[in-house]
Amino acid sequence: MQNLFSRIHRKIAQPPGTVEFVGVQKVDQVTVTVMSYDKDRIEEKDIENIEECFVYRDMKQASWINVNGLHDTELIKKLGDHFGIHPLVLEDIVHTNQRAKVEDYEDNIYVVARLLHRGEVDTEVKAEQVSFVIGPNYVLTFQERPGDVFEPVRHRLRGAKGRIRSFGPDYLAYRLIDAIVDDYFLTLERISKVIEDAEAELMQAPTPKILEHIHHVKNETIFLRNAVGPLREVVANLERGDSKLIKKNTAAYFRDVHDHTIQTIDAVNSFRDMLSGLQDLYLSSVSNRMNEVMKVLTIIATIFVPLTFVAGIYGMNFTHMPELGWRWSYPIFWIVIAVVSIGMLLFFRRKRWL
Repeated sequence: MQNLFSRIHRKIAQPPGTVEFVGVQKVDQVTVTVMSYDKDRIEEKDIENIEECFVYRDMKQASWINVNGLHDTELIKKLGDHFGIHPLVLEDIVHTNQRAKVEDYEDNIYVVARLLHRGEVDTEVKAEQVSFVIGPNYVLTFQERPGDVFEPVRHRLRGAKGRIRSFGPDYLAYRLIDAIVDDYFLTLERISKVIEDAEAELMQAPTPKILEHIHHVKNETIFLRNAVGPLREVVANLERGDSKLIKKNTAAYFRDVHDHTIQTIDAVNSFRDMLSGLQDLYLSSVSNRMNEVMKVLTIIATIFVPLTFVAGIYGMNFTHMPELGWRWSYPIFWIVIAVVSIGMLLFFRRKRWL
């Protein structure tokens, strides 16, 4: 399980608004791409110098500027200074341990979401911080590394499909956040399959290895809940449309994303309940197996109690024991042993103890 605060070292007593990268550097070089568009045309290019982005602040057409890599704080400060991003927002952008949140600064809106990645292990979930700055005619996105879930959005922008080219940057922000939430369902489907397999394996042969696996998956669902849960309030704030940057018709689309986040959280909570139930099922199975073993051992011990009693009597070294001198005493002894044993077995079976 990835901890949101693992390998993160934040200096104490720094002044507010200090733009210092806090996190794990995941790329060697920061890359910047721009997609500027209206309903008639689109421009897409890679940026070599950050100053090339400055012209997009005052353009009438909408622009999407995406930054991959957060360790180059000078680049981010230049971009933030030109687009009028608050220093506290710049600080949060380069601090990769932020929970999902939304902050309205009148001139722009700052949104943080957690983008999930599948790890090397089938049950492993990793999260990446994605920051959005929504302005009057632009959307800035900041990611820790290349590779995201926004390619369908880019495809629709290039093909002028749907409303995305006709609507403004607020609608673009909706599509990007919606893509992140939709990707949550893929992670949930994978975890659901893992839980089903664990349940089937548990019913066949409960082992300590399965319990360890269940515990690991449960930790991953807790991490998933911490990453996804706060996004519900973020989308709810955007849905209310209190900001002038979110149009009323776009706020209705955010309502749909809000429903999806609730479904995601409900699914995560259901997974936690299912995993807790599997843990209880494992303990019950182990307890039942132990009870069965103890039942068999108890029955065997009970059968041998009268046999030991008989053998103990005739194993005494008394002189005057007439049975010891009988010719058929030994076969009779074994007959008695057999009758007692069979009789006790029949008695246990009649009582349904066997």
